[in-house]
Amino acid sequence: MSIKSAIDALTAQLGDKISTSQADLTLHGQNETYFPNTPPDAVAYPASTEDVCTIVKTCADHSCPITPVGAASSLEGQHLATAGGVSLDFRDMNQVLEVSPEDLNCVVQAGVTRKGLNQYIRNTGLFFPVDPGADASMGGMAATRASGTTAVRYGTMRENILALEAVLADGTVIRTGSAARKASNGYDLTHLLIGSEGTLGIITKLTLKLHGLPEATTAATCRFETVDDAVNCVIATIQCGIPMARIELLDHMMVRGFNKYSDAGLPEVPHLFLEFHGSPAAVEDQRTAFSEIAHEYGASGWKTADTTEDRTALWAMRHDAHYASAALGNGKHIWPTDVCVPISKLAEAVGQAQRDAEKLGLTATIVGHVGDGNFHAGLSVDPNDPAEMKRAEQFTGDLCKTALRLGGTVSGEHGIGLGKQRYMQAEHGDALTPMRAIKAALDPKNILNPDKMLPPTNEK
Repeated sequence: MSIKSAIDALTAQLGDKISTSQADLTLHGQNETYFPNTPPDAVAYPASTEDVCTIVKTCADHSCPITPVGAASSLEGQHLATAGGVSLDFRDMNQVLEVSPEDLNCVVQAGVTRKGLNQYIRNTGLFFPVDPGADASMGGMAATRASGTTAVRYGTMRENILALEAVLADGTVIRTGSAARKASNGYDLTHLLIGSEGTLGIITKLTLKLHGLPEATTAATCRFETVDDAVNCVIATIQCGIPMARIELLDHMMVRGFNKYSDAGLPEVPHLFLEFHGSPAAVEDQRTAFSEIAHEYGASGWKTADTTEDRTALWAMRHDAHYASAALGNGKHIWPTDVCVPISKLAEAVGQAQRDAEKLGLTATIVGHVGDGNFHAGLSVDPNDPAEMKRAEQFTGDLCKTALRLGGTVSGEHGIGLGKQRYMQAEHGDALTPMRAIKAALDPKNILNPDKMLPPTNEK
């Protein structure tokens, strides 16, 4: 059995849905961050669940690795074919199959992107709220348990998926969950697959919750003298029950990056970017209540963005944080990392991260979904500078230790992939044993996205 024999068999079965062109292999070996380019041996472009079954069964027969790929926007190398084999690209499984406005749900193929979905349903008065920034695919967002700027109000992918269709490692198709809003029967396989990074099954179809478009939307920005003031303002806001739609923290280095990349013209001090959803009266009440709290913590420079154009520009700038961080580092690669802590510990965690970056001589930005305690650090690194890469690795390790010490997690959003396996033991301890047992039971040949998520058994 071999990878070559699997590719030969797939070519005979699927024809031009399998590619071994150098351009395709090079493209699928790339990533947004600091991992080395890792091209697969072939790229498959399924158009249906039946195609996925054919590919998986053939790969299983030949013990050939399979790595699912959506928009390839993941930040911990989840989509890289580190063991070679076949990259399974979902670009052609991009259909919205059903929209049920009366039930507030829809059914989509895994390759549908979040922007594509919202464009498709724009006339229904509904929208899909999970917004990780990149125009990620729904299958990839489910596999990495994505969230983003709106999670504080609408939840993550975990809360917005009702049902899944997935292909297991032997080619069996399973369907988990239903269009019902709740159930009390059987093992929760839907949520087992969500966040499994393609290591337990390959998601092909999703039933998603939709939400009504708010009658009114207002965004705003304000600035603070210190990160502590900004974070304490957020804590007070959440404790008061103000239903924020978005509440994002930017440290002074992130603001400097936006000024350089987007010509934002912002004072280089910590900022909060905000958004309020609801009826016109509710939005005004939320904005007033927040501004009163913010004033107590020394907020200044309050600016609103009431038009669609102004709001779009504000959040486009926020979503360009990765590229703004790169601009601040004069075009170096970005080593992105994230952690999540209880919001009461957020100021301590952010402050420690800033001190660690300064101590290690790293250019680092910090931006966070502070309403749920999740923040990101973007480190400028040169992959050809071993000393700088080692300092970045130390920063990431220290940040993970800080998060665990404060009762948090080593990743609230990016996932584990390749980059954070080494920290799984510290967070999960003996729980890694049943995780490995589940992996072995569902994928005994270890062909589904090998090398990801779970650390090797000899790694402590």
